[in-house]
Amino acid sequence: MPDWDLLLTDARVATLQDGAADYGVFEGAIGIRDGVIEWLGEHAEGSAGDTRSLDGRWVTPALIDCHTHIVFAGNRAAEFEQRLRGASYEEIARAGGGIMSTVRATREASEDELLRLALPRLMALMREGVATIEIKSGYGLDIDNEIKMLRVARRLGESTPIEVRTTLLAAHALPPEFKNDADRYIDHICAEILPRVLSEGLADAVDAYCEDIAFSGPQVARLFRESESLGIPVKLHADQLTDGGGAELAAHFSALSADHLEYTSTVGVAAMAEANTTAVLLPAAFLTLGETQLPPVDALREQNVPVAIASDCNPGTAPMCSLRSNMMLASRLFRLTPEECMAGVTRNAARALGLPDRGSIETGKRADLAIWDISHPRELAYWSGTPQLSELLTAGHTVNLRA
Repeated sequence: MPDWDLLLTDARVATLQDGAADYGVFEGAIGIRDGVIEWLGEHAEGSAGDTRSLDGRWVTPALIDCHTHIVFAGNRAAEFEQRLRGASYEEIARAGGGIMSTVRATREASEDELLRLALPRLMALMREGVATIEIKSGYGLDIDNEIKMLRVARRLGESTPIEVRTTLLAAHALPPEFKNDADRYIDHICAEILPRVLSEGLADAVDAYCEDIAFSGPQVARLFRESESLGIPVKLHADQLTDGGGAELAAHFSALSADHLEYTSTVGVAAMAEANTTAVLLPAAFLTLGETQLPPVDALREQNVPVAIASDCNPGTAPMCSLRSNMMLASRLFRLTPEECMAGVTRNAARALGLPDRGSIETGKRADLAIWDISHPRELAYWSGTPQLSELLTAGHTVNLRA
């Protein structure tokens, strides 16, 4: 019986292991058995059912997009054009636009239609080397449509080689049925939507949008206490437009992540460090909204808060279905180094999803690997729109990138 199912030789490997310097680079071989990395070394050892020379190509952990909204119907390109012609967000919203236009389109679409629309978005990410993705609900805002969105997200994971993690984001905006009564809507989520979603096994985490235009800290805390009592982890859209104490709130509930963070204070950063909460930066939304307040990158570094990067792909504030482009933007806009960008879409993105079994190349981790036609991993935050992925492996199996 061979020692390995697959032995990759003649590889240049960027392990991205935590604490390793210079991308954790070594040259040698990777032995894979039962979908897991079981051996790393400079020289190939043992026999394998399949031995493949990579001829010096680079191998990194497969990428992880830890914050997306790719299940939706319709688009808001017309609003985008209206804003460029001078219309304000408020004017567009009064005319029936904004997030509620996406809610209406998503509610009207069937599961099959939502699946058909989301699949090309998922495939676009996969062709950039993404093997794990998080998908949020939040465009249904009632029990039937939130469940519909989450079912579609689960179906995407079942019908592709990509692992999909799902997040209930019913507290994304106030639906028209609960106009001017956010407290009653939070009660509805806690009493009706959350228990139903969990009973059907449709969510891996709970999220909320904590902002003046969405839900207050006390309202989110009620939802998170209920989530905590039911044993499901939380994450938070925090401090994107104002410092509303979102980072501290996320840390108080030991959230997996706090995302956006443009206005987070040093107190919030310290709280995240204490709680081991990952920071998720979303540069496409920063760019689309024309933001000028940079997230506190230096403070996050000083406090050793892990920093992840995600696409935030959505029809309103981040119409960019490219994790690689977000790596480039994170380096240009937020001054993250290319190595920090790589860590942000591998090991730190895995932390943001509570997945310790992936995100780096080391023994015992899932064999989710990306093989690249590049001269060095720093190129992955340098180029944008350049097809450099040679091969993607999930659990040691090659993914058909042409599907």
